Amino acid sequence: MDNASTVLFADMWDNGHMGGGWWIMMMIWMVLFWGAVIVGVVWLARGGPSGWSRAERRETPLEILDRRFAEGDISADEYHDRREVMTSGGARTGGSP
Repeated sequence: MDNASTVLFADMWDNGHMGGGWWIMMMIWMVLFWGAVIVGVVWLARGGPSGWSRAERRETPLEILDRRFAEGDISADEYHDRREVMTSGGARTGGSP
């Protein structure tokens, strides 16, 4: 090693001991590294590229009505009446308000 390298090396390592600035930098990089690892694991567990944007899809009122009719919860007449109200903007024809 030449003299300039020895002086630079000794100055960087503070005669065998790392200075306080290096410890702070190492701690920051350690936090960033483990944060990236945790974010990566969560990202993969949630489904990779589609993991962040995947939101729970909610049923529309018409889908709920269709499902209830398919399950037999409501009659055909009730299904058609409710569907007509939903698709016509809520206006009722006849009957009591």
